[in-house]
Amino acid sequence: MILVKKFEFEAAHNLIEYKGKCENVHGHSYKLIVKLEGQVDKNGFVVDFVDITEIVEENIIKVLDHTNLNNLLKQPTAENIAIWIWDKLVDKVKTDNALLYEIEIWESRTSGVYYRGE
Repeated sequence: MILVKKFEFEAAHNLIEYKGKCENVHGHSYKLIVKLEGQVDKNGFVVDFVDITEIVEENIIKVLDHTNLNNLLKQPTAENIAIWIWDKLVDKVKTDNALLYEIEIWESRTSGVYYRGE
């Protein structure tokens, strides 16, 4: 089963190794979708949504929300943000019956990436 939890945060960035509009500082209303794969436990959960929310809020949202992403990443593309989030979460969300399956990061309604740690 795949468990899905959605989050949102606001952040600014500029792409320093890019020629075009995105080389200027600008902001996005990011959508983050965290997916875990696992078996349903005796309580009927893959992982409790409350537990996932606490982990992601503490380790990702509090760090990224209303920040300049260039202070964390040299080139904060959606791809690099997804990798950074994966690395921060992969060990923290792991349980006896569930593993991090996929990260989705959307910087607009029409532009985003999926990342599976590969």
